[in-house]
Amino acid sequence: MKRLDDARVLMYSHDTFGLGHLRRCRTIAHSLVENFHGISVLIISGSAIAGAFDFRARVDFVKIPSVIKLRNGEYTSLAGHIDIGDTIRMRESIIRHTAETFNPTLFIVDKEPMGLHGELDQTLVNLKANNTTLVLGMRDVMDSPRLLASEWARKDLIRKVDLTYDHIWVYGPENFYDPMTGIDVPTSMRERIEFVGFLKRQTSDNKLLKKKKKSEYLLVTTGGGGDGIDLIHNVMSAYEHCAELIHKTVVVLGPYMPNKERTEFLERGKKIANMKVIDFDSRLEELILGAKAVVSMGGYNTFCEILSFDKPALIVPRTVPREEQLLRAQRAAELDMVDMLLPDDADDPGKMAKALLTLLVREKPSARGSVVKMEGLQNLSNSVEAIMQTRKSRQ
Repeated sequence: MKRLDDARVLMYSHDTFGLGHLRRCRTIAHSLVENFHGISVLIISGSAIAGAFDFRARVDFVKIPSVIKLRNGEYTSLAGHIDIGDTIRMRESIIRHTAETFNPTLFIVDKEPMGLHGELDQTLVNLKANNTTLVLGMRDVMDSPRLLASEWARKDLIRKVDLTYDHIWVYGPENFYDPMTGIDVPTSMRERIEFVGFLKRQTSDNKLLKKKKKSEYLLVTTGGGGDGIDLIHNVMSAYEHCAELIHKTVVVLGPYMPNKERTEFLERGKKIANMKVIDFDSRLEELILGAKAVVSMGGYNTFCEILSFDKPALIVPRTVPREEQLLRAQRAAELDMVDMLLPDDADDPGKMAKALLTLLVREKPSARGSVVKMEGLQNLSNSVEAIMQTRKSRQ
């Protein structure tokens, strides 16, 4: 293990609805402390359940007030009695003071270049003046070219990113998808974009778990669960419709599943043979490792876990308010990594049942030639080491 003495990494994860941003930041943070002695990582997170996750030594988090994203794309405070404007001001203050106190060597921002409603603006100015290296991290797919171009133009993000960030990391391979598709990216900014690759996942103890006998269940997961009602309903409807679907199945509702639907699904699942419905498991990687196949909505983290553990998968992507999952699923299906079923087709119990039966006999992605190098975490470590060496040479 190499040393990066006194290196401090601050990460920002705005977290408005699901678990994706926090889980991605946590994965990167754990990889960095595993690869380098002397480095410490602090994650600023808006996730309401950040405390439900385990963090390794030298990784910690600061919780900022939570907000949620509504289906129409607008935001509201999770504590409904607090005005969203007041919530953003509280978040901005906590972020700014945390950055000032922690004094990071490196600041990694996940997805939102200037933060939710611009809450990072002043922090970025302060850190840049203090010679902190600023990094923007992007998913493999951000949104449809049309929607992304409109959003970035409205927020003047190309100019701001070009002026602000020293490095831009794309958490996917270049031959899979370019998140800046449809946007006129200036050469000065394009030269700072590095496609690091997908972020490989592992369980807390891979060696121990591999020795365990896998129960070979079908796993159904919707991530945070806040927008997973339709998928859970459609899977259960398929089981109720088709007598051939008798395979052992584990359904994970997610922590943000609305209470009314949560109660209904827990009761409904009891009436379906060989189906177990659980609320939430913070170690989803272990559930995926033990699964025969996976049904999910196609979020970035679950997709990486499917590839990491080489599991057959059926993706039923969310299509609103963003088209990110749809584009990822379409590209993955095109490369024969996964099967895809559009939401309108998934509403048909017969079509969903057929897709599930097909999934249960589908070969692993690797057996179908869909071999993807999961080099993202190692490439990130290499980049961090290079950044620290450059900084040291300039001192």
